[in-house]
Amino acid sequence: VQLQASGGGLVQPGGSLRLSCAASGGTFSAYDMGWFRQVPGKERVFVAAIRRSERGGTTYYADSVKGRFAISRDNAQNTVYLQMNSLKPEDTAVYHCAAGRDLITSSYGRAESYGNWGQGTLVTVSS
Repeated sequence: VQLQASGGGLVQPGGSLRLSCAASGGTFSAYDMGWFRQVPGKERVFVAAIRRSERGGTTYYADSVKGRFAISRDNAQNTVYLQMNSLKPEDTAVYHCAAGRDLITSSYGRAESYGNWGQGTLVTVSS
């Protein structure tokens, strides 16, 4: 499956953005989906994940974004979303979406668990 992330941009602290990740070339509904973020010189860090709907669509979040970010998916549109509210300067990063198959609960936060990645979209939180 190929992934295309979009929706990044410049936003002031306290603002909101919604990222989208459109999938093509595969059965989107069969994949567990995740969002990671990366700043220059550092490794990709887990942000959020959502199980495929057949597995209940369970969501997982990094502690740093709980209560502020929400991941969702629309299988009819082959798209996963990341709604980001109350943004902080430390949320500044390139955000990548990822797809994986049959992830176990303990693996959702590990980048190596996902076999497909999008190109990333830059989010800058600054006044």
